[in-house]
Amino acid sequence: MQLDEVLQDLAAESESLDRLVSGLDTQQWSRPTAAAGWTVAHQIAHLHWTDEAAALANTDPAAFFARLSEIDDPHTFVDRAAAAGVAPPDELLPRWRAGRKALAEALRHVPPGEKRPWFGTAMSPASSATGRMMETWAHGRDIAETFPELAQDHLRPTGRLRHVAFIGYRTIGHGFESHGRPAPAEPFRVELTLPGGGLLAFGPEGAPDRVTGPILDFCLLVTQRRHPADLALQATGDHAADWLTVAQAFAGPPGHKREPKAKAR
Repeated sequence: MQLDEVLQDLAAESESLDRLVSGLDTQQWSRPTAAAGWTVAHQIAHLHWTDEAAALANTDPAAFFARLSEIDDPHTFVDRAAAAGVAPPDELLPRWRAGRKALAEALRHVPPGEKRPWFGTAMSPASSATGRMMETWAHGRDIAETFPELAQDHLRPTGRLRHVAFIGYRTIGHGFESHGRPAPAEPFRVELTLPGGGLLAFGPEGAPDRVTGPILDFCLLVTQRRHPADLALQATGDHAADWLTVAQAFAGPPGHKREPKAKAR
């Protein structure tokens, strides 16, 4: 996908979330979300921290590597960084907005054909923007589901989900590897129904391993916002069935997966 296209959709997704959180009072910013230990403020602080890290990686790779070297525990640093960034909304909101703008400018100024470092990999500007789109949608989803009566517009699936689905497909191998398992040698076929009708497909048509279903459910899976048992996804093939249990579109160690709703009740 082209960088400008992804940046436009990232801006639209961020602005939609911004409208939602801007209408919350200070007490609501302290409300717990579905992510264990994270309030609304933690979610926005994390988005700001990650935007800032991505901007640094794309403007000063040496400084980014220096920051990486300071990470002492890869399993807890994300939680600690989010907690450190928590602030009152009148401080955190302007910080997040400025960080979003700085990131977009940083990505636009990367020379064509160059990749910049990220956690465990290197990414083109378009891939970096797609990753930010995925995270913004996922953490925004946690916030919106905390206030469903206020967030009907934000919860409504849009065409922007194609970016989240794309990175979900591209990270199938990563999902296995992050769980200490070898990635399948053969490609998958993924077929997803779009909110307004139509089909979005990735991978060869004849692939023996297939995942099909609504694009929203696929995105909820790869961002670990729902347990596979709560999603209308169909897996064909042993590898595809296994992947539903390890899907992970984000970098780093395996996340804290959500419990199935049936078990939660």
